[in-house]
Amino acid sequence: MAITVRAILTVLFLVFTMPLTAQPANPLEGLARLSDLSIDMQWFLSYQLGESNDAEFNRFALKRGYVNIKKGINKTFSGRITTDITTDREGDGEGDIEMRLKYLYLKTQMPSFGPFHKPYLEFGLVHTPWIDFEQAINRYRVQGSMFLDRNDMVSSADFGVVFMSLFGGTMDKKYTETVNGKYPGRYGSMSVGIFNGGGYHALEYNNNKAVEGRVTIRPIPDRVPGLQVTGHGAIGKGNIAASPDWRYGSAYLSYEHARLVLTGELFHADGNFEGTALRNDPAGDALPQRGYSLFGELRLLDRRISLVGRYDVFTREFGMGDVDDTRTIAGIAWHFVSRSKLFLNIDRLDRGTPGAFDPWVAELALELIM
Repeated sequence: MAITVRAILTVLFLVFTMPLTAQPANPLEGLARLSDLSIDMQWFLSYQLGESNDAEFNRFALKRGYVNIKKGINKTFSGRITTDITTDREGDGEGDIEMRLKYLYLKTQMPSFGPFHKPYLEFGLVHTPWIDFEQAINRYRVQGSMFLDRNDMVSSADFGVVFMSLFGGTMDKKYTETVNGKYPGRYGSMSVGIFNGGGYHALEYNNNKAVEGRVTIRPIPDRVPGLQVTGHGAIGKGNIAASPDWRYGSAYLSYEHARLVLTGELFHADGNFEGTALRNDPAGDALPQRGYSLFGELRLLDRRISLVGRYDVFTREFGMGDVDDTRTIAGIAWHFVSRSKLFLNIDRLDRGTPGAFDPWVAELALELIM
């Protein structure tokens, strides 16, 4: 459900004022309630020109805005609320700035055991296993969503419960500061969960629950610390009353260095999480799909400038022949304060169907992190 921007201000006002308006007997109690509270923001703003659906466009745009509110309760429990702010592009509110929730969960930190290092549970509206991990390596969500997310194969968040853990301790400080500090398991990491299956922006239209998981191995942490091998996938039903099959499996290879990032992904699937990838026949069975994605980033000038490229091929296996959607993305980024960046890029989609219109966009995108 969409919420107006006024609601954002109301939420933030209540977060800051409720502990103080309670008038505690001890004046320091109100401040104590604000301890372990953090608020940060991430905004995706852009200027775009291009063509889509046979129409030209030339516009400034708000692509996404996130406000993260995190609160520690004690050493074991913490909570998070993340708003997802964007422009409404359909219905009566077309053109309005609207807000929905991306995350709202209770996090339970667990003691390490066996190979599991710093494991934890999230319950509520939570991370799904794959997209957040990929975005920790491919840092260009400001340009657009990741390969499988963009093709409606998976969602980045859903209602459910998820278990996450690192494997065998953490990488050293040099690696986490100069290469990547997210998912720094010395021998890898993992995530597995049970979800409604429809994603964070949809009601559940059947009684099925989806199981999604990811296992990542860092095979040579001492000699090649940036090399990781990942398998991930899901099994469930598409989120419509007919409940068509939805299952996919993917292999992902990534290499990270202070000055270079390379990734490659290969996947095969039947259907998608929305339940919209169906064969055009009376049975309406899940449509087989497959594809691959390549991504590279070269970091120059003390890592302030990056050259970025991505190439996606997404194939739908229709009975009378396959249809390939091929997407090419290329650009140059300037990294400035904190992790903020300006990204000049061009994105072109070749639909692979004779007579179909191939959309493209040239864009100057700003990711602002505060």
